[in-house]
Amino acid sequence: MNDRIGVCVIGSGRAGMIHARNFRAGVPGAELVAIADPVEQARTEAARELGIATSYPGYEEAMADERVGAVVVVAPTVYHRDIVLAAAGAGKHILCEKPMAMNADECRQMIRAADEAGVKLQIGFMRRYDESFVDAFARVQSGEIGAVNQVKSLTHGPSIPQQWMLDIRKSNGPLAEVCSHDIDTVRWLAGADITEVYAIGGNFRCTDRADEFPDFYDTVAMLCRLENGVQGVIDGAVSVGYGYDARTEVLGADGVILVGDLKGTKTTTHRRGGEMTAGTVKSWRNLFRDAYWNEDVAFIRAIVEGRPPEVTGQDGLQAVEVVNAGNESIRTGKPVKVGG
Repeated sequence: MNDRIGVCVIGSGRAGMIHARNFRAGVPGAELVAIADPVEQARTEAARELGIATSYPGYEEAMADERVGAVVVVAPTVYHRDIVLAAAGAGKHILCEKPMAMNADECRQMIRAADEAGVKLQIGFMRRYDESFVDAFARVQSGEIGAVNQVKSLTHGPSIPQQWMLDIRKSNGPLAEVCSHDIDTVRWLAGADITEVYAIGGNFRCTDRADEFPDFYDTVAMLCRLENGVQGVIDGAVSVGYGYDARTEVLGADGVILVGDLKGTKTTTHRRGGEMTAGTVKSWRNLFRDAYWNEDVAFIRAIVEGRPPEVTGQDGLQAVEVVNAGNESIRTGKPVKVGG
C-alpha cells in the first residue's frame, strides 16, 4: 500500500518546476502525481520532463483527483485566493507560494478556509529554510550580537519582469514579487511585526514600458517601523542584469551579522592593473536550491506529524499588508500605517 502523500503542483513556471522536481526526486513521504497549468505546451513539456502521466489544464481537475492529498500553488498571485479556497474545500493541504494574495481580505479568507477544513496552509518563504539565514536566526536568538537594532534586507533580480507583473493591479509590483521575501526576513529576524512604512519607487530600467504601465517601478526603497522599536530597511530592484543579489544585515547592540554574498564561486582572479573578477550568482534558482528542498520537506513533515507549518498564513498576511501599505506610500509620498 502506498502511504505517501500525493502532490499536484499548480503552475509549471520556474518556481513551479523547482517544487515539481523536488517532489519527483523523492521528498520523503510524498509523491508527485500530477501537474496543472492552463498553457498546453507548458504542462505537456513539464509532464514529459517529470515523467508523470497526469497533467491538468485547470486546478479544478486536480481538486477532484482522489490521489491528490496536497497542492503547491505557484500560479500568478491574482489567482492564489481562488485556488486555495478550492483546495481547502476539497480537503487538500496547501503550500502557497509568496505573495500569499493580492490583499489582506483575500489572505484572511484563505486562512479561515484552511482552518475550517482542517488542512495545513504553509506560505513559501523559502529563505527561512536556507542554511545561512537559519544560522543567522539562531545567532540572533542566542544573543550573539545583543539586542537587535536594525535589519536590512536587499534583493536585486536580473531578469525583465513578465508582462503580467508590469501591471501593479495584477501583481502588486516588485514590493510583492521581489521584496515579499525581504519583508518576511525583516519580521523574522527582528522578532516583530512591521507597523508603519515609508517607500519610494522609480522606473529606471524598464522605461520602454512606462507609457503602457505608468505606475510600474523597477526599484524600491522602504523604511519600516516595527512594533518592538527595531528599524527595517528594504531595498528591491528588478532587471539589474549583473546577477541575482540577496543579502541581509542584522545590526545589534554588540555586533552585526551579514548574510549573503553576490559571488557565485569562492574563486576570484586579480590581474595586473588592479583588475579583479569573480563569478556572480546568476539566479535565485541556484542560490536557494537547497532551501526549496528543505521547504518542501518541512511541508510534508507538518502534514505527517499533524503539527502547524513553520511558516503560516499569518506570516503571509503580514507580508501582504506591508506590500499594500508600501504601494500606498509610493502613490501618496507619505508614511503609511500597516493594516490601517
